[in-house]
Amino acid sequence: MNEETLQSIAKKIITDYKGILAADESMPTAKKRLESIGLESTEENRRQYRELFLTTEGIENYISGVILFDETVYQKDSTGKLFIELLKEKGIIPGIKVDKGTIDMPLHPEEKITEGLDGLLESLKKYYELGLRFSKWRAVIKIGKDLPTDDCILENARILAEYAYLSQKAGIVPIVEPEVLLDGDHDLEKSEEITTKVLKIVFEELREKKVQLDGLILKSSMVISGKDCQIQANPEEIAAATIRCFKNSVPAEVSGIVFLSGGQTAIQATTNLNAVNKLNPSPWKISFSFGRALQGPSLEIWVGKSENISKAQKEFTKRMEANRAANKGEYILEMEQ
Repeated sequence: MNEETLQSIAKKIITDYKGILAADESMPTAKKRLESIGLESTEENRRQYRELFLTTEGIENYISGVILFDETVYQKDSTGKLFIELLKEKGIIPGIKVDKGTIDMPLHPEEKITEGLDGLLESLKKYYELGLRFSKWRAVIKIGKDLPTDDCILENARILAEYAYLSQKAGIVPIVEPEVLLDGDHDLEKSEEITTKVLKIVFEELREKKVQLDGLILKSSMVISGKDCQIQANPEEIAAATIRCFKNSVPAEVSGIVFLSGGQTAIQATTNLNAVNKLNPSPWKISFSFGRALQGPSLEIWVGKSENISKAQKEFTKRMEANRAANKGEYILEMEQ
């Protein structure tokens, strides 16, 4: 796969104020989501959950790519059409979560590394043949007393770089996601310090592996106070710290940056995205790759009942519209009415 093709895929994903829908919940996460609305996590219920969002009319006006979970790749909508084909017909690029989740890091209590490199290249080649054109891998970094350790940051960065290299080798654009968790009582300053350090090391490792940065997307946490911090930063402070962090750690040639919502409420995530984009940070396009912050409110309306689908999809459209406005720095709270 040549550089231009990777670049062109990345450009189609980071385009026209659109964002990425993270519909890649693992089995345990999907179970948690469905049980929260009183549904059992059966394959059919998970299929209906995906269908609710992927068949929303006009989704292509707001969403340029959808990250799928392996199960969803082979599922069909109610008319018998594969979800992948449905997305492609709408001009939405299908992608795939390829990591296998986190495990405890040996000799490092409270720290995690992500697994899934074994057999990854073969899986990526298979996904490419199926029509998927981007992938995602998540690492998690916890802030705490004496955490994160340099060992944990470096090991996760090396794994992310290996994953990105293999993705590009298979002709697939990697989304690299080093998530700095919201858990903890750390302040905004500490969050900025750690996020900057993590991103610097991740990009050092990516360069070491000769990963093409203009054929790669960064999925990052916002720089935000820990959820148990007594003094919570406001959106303007979050935006300033986040842009400062990126300017100190992210190379200019990276094709785009998308945010994870990371435990923020739907409105919080949108408000903070808006504040970041109001600063108009060149040289990157900055967008969203939300899961729960896009789907959560609709899920509570749907509760597995067919008579609620239309209302739930309207709520999903409202969230997409709000985040599109936030990508332009034009979101206002009145849009939630």
